Amino acid sequence: MAASAVLAFWAVAVMLIAVPGPDWAFVLSSGLRGRTVLPAVSGIVLGYAGITVAVAAGVGAVVASSPALLTGLTVAGGLYLIWHGTRTFARPAPPAAQRGAPAGQGRAILARGMGVSALNPKGLLVFLALLPQFASPRWTWPLMAQLGFLGLIFMLSCAVFYLCLGSVARKILQTHPAAARAITRFSGAAMAVVGVLLLIERLLA
Repeated sequence: MAASAVLAFWAVAVMLIAVPGPDWAFVLSSGLRGRTVLPAVSGIVLGYAGITVAVAAGVGAVVASSPALLTGLTVAGGLYLIWHGTRTFARPAPPAAQRGAPAGQGRAILARGMGVSALNPKGLLVFLALLPQFASPRWTWPLMAQLGFLGLIFMLSCAVFYLCLGSVARKILQTHPAAARAITRFSGAAMAVVGVLLLIERLLA
C-alpha cells in the first residue's frame, strides 16, 4: 500500500473518532462507573473489529445494499442505544474509587461496548464509504488485506484516543462526585437520543 494513502486515511480516521458520539458517551460513563476504562475501550475496539472483518469479507456491502437488513440492523442498534442510555441515565453511579466494583463488571462493560459499536449501522456505513477510497486493486496487497490493515489502523487510533479520553475524565472527575454523576447522566441521555434519531431516520426514510 502507498504510505500517502495510509497517512491520509489515518488523518481522516482521527478526525472522525474525535467527533463526539455514542462511543464517547459510552467510554465516559463506563469509565466513571468502573475502576478502569480498559473494558469499555476494548469492547468498542472489538465491535469495530467485527465491522472490519465484515467489510473486508464483503458482508458489509451485502448489508448496505439490502434495505430490509439495514433497517433491521438500524432498529436493533437504535433500541440497544436507547436501552443502554436510559439505564445509564437512571443509575448514575459515583466514581468507582469510592465504591467496590461488582464481580464480572469488566466483562459486562466489554460486551456492552461491543454492542455500542458493532450495532451502530452508522459505523458500518462509514467503513463502507471510507475504507474503499483508500484501497486499490492496483497495489500488490490483496484488497481484503488492504481493508483489514486500514481497519486495524482505525481500531488502534480508537484505542489510543478513548483510553486517553476516559483516563483524563476519570482523573478530573474522581474528586467531584456530583460532576461525575452529571456527566454520566448526560452520556446516558446522549446515547438514548442517538438511538431515537437512528430509529426516526431509518423508519421515516
